[in-house]
Amino acid sequence: MTEAKLNSKRYIRETGQEARIAAILAPVAADMGYDLVRIKILPDNGCTLQIMAEDANGQFSIQDCEKLSREINPVLDVEEPISQAYHLEVSSPGIDRPLVRPRDFARWIGHEARIELMDMVDGRKRFRGAIQASDDETVTIELPDIPEGGKALYTLPFASIAEAKLIMTDALLEAARLEQENQEILDNPDIETIEDTSEETD
Repeated sequence: MTEAKLNSKRYIRETGQEARIAAILAPVAADMGYDLVRIKILPDNGCTLQIMAEDANGQFSIQDCEKLSREINPVLDVEEPISQAYHLEVSSPGIDRPLVRPRDFARWIGHEARIELMDMVDGRKRFRGAIQASDDETVTIELPDIPEGGKALYTLPFASIAEAKLIMTDALLEAARLEQENQEILDNPDIETIEDTSEETD
């Protein structure tokens, strides 16, 4: 696979706090050769800061998780973007991954995705279907089981996307398995997670 350009714009809806954390950590990840995929603050274990990342080829091993976790911990300690005690979780995007950059959609053409928009297109915000095409500005998705005469193909601007992710299918599992073999990654993708606990500072 040709190495993709790092640090292309992400298209994802994040809270103000999540967006601030992303702005703090993105340069740190980039210096290490990684891209942030998603930042999410969850109520799990009281409070969990979930950070998904990957390298230019969409890979992220357990060793990558450990390296990034070690680098961002002191940055978070200094910046204190979360005032309460929290658990830090660093992980790969997984198989049914969020789609946040144009390259993500292009990479998974032919596979099913769920896309939610910030604004209505033809009276709807949610779309589910197979990715048919993607460029720097838009993605085209084909909806299944459309009645005769209905519209099946929708070309959606990335700027309107709030959230998007792949849908787990047999075809996606097989594609992920083959890609993992090609990359010669031996780590189990289901355990590519590093957790840490940061205590509230005075």
